[in-house]
Amino acid sequence: MSAFTPNEMMTIAASRALKNDDVCFVGIGAPSAACNVARLTHAPDITLIYESGTIGTAPDVLPLSIGDGELCETATTTVSVPEMFRYWLQGGRISIGFLGAAQIDKFGNINTTVIGDYHHPKTRLPGGGGAPEIATSSQQVYITMAQSRRGMVETIAFYTSFGHGEGGDHRQRLGIDTQGPTLLITDLAIWKPDPVTKEFTVVSLHPGVTREQVQDTCGWPVKFADDVAVTPPPTELELRTLRDLKARTDAAHKGQATTA
Repeated sequence: MSAFTPNEMMTIAASRALKNDDVCFVGIGAPSAACNVARLTHAPDITLIYESGTIGTAPDVLPLSIGDGELCETATTTVSVPEMFRYWLQGGRISIGFLGAAQIDKFGNINTTVIGDYHHPKTRLPGGGGAPEIATSSQQVYITMAQSRRGMVETIAFYTSFGHGEGGDHRQRLGIDTQGPTLLITDLAIWKPDPVTKEFTVVSLHPGVTREQVQDTCGWPVKFADDVAVTPPPTELELRTLRDLKARTDAAHKGQATTA
């Protein structure tokens, strides 16, 4: 087995969670890499949808943004943004919303807006885009991010995308009938919400990762499942697919920069 990085393990573990019949609303960055690795390996018929209105896209390289022409050129069809959100997303037609996060708490609430006070922030982040709607209207939400104490915090600075709120049945009490975040994949572990409390719990450690490493990079006391598994390492096919995709992407984007 080839050596692999924690980021590669995270992306591949995330890709494995997707099924061939999923209709997936894809976030830019790590979610996009995971979704396209799934499409190129075990889930060739997965329907990938991006916020700009592209449906059934099959990019040869990873997009720089939702406005990347690669998405429209390879899509089955492209619809208007209002139709994408009102008919497809709010109409309940998206099985998986795949999001990244700058900050996340133990109940899967996401901040991508500001760090610090909203009116005088220490850091202004990219913002929500369509993520708040994706988080409430997709049947399930998968989240992927690298672990750090700055990112995984006891209390997020701003609620951009609602997860399980204060835990328990908070979503249901607000009239949100979708499942919310059901999976968190980091560069160290796989987490799932407790069925009752909805607090994210470690169910699998990536190869070579210890419980201490997970706790040291998390800002709240980590809970571990009774039987913590070990994530299967990437296969040669998975690694080659991801690395080839990244290499094509790097070459394409460097070419654009050179000729701009």
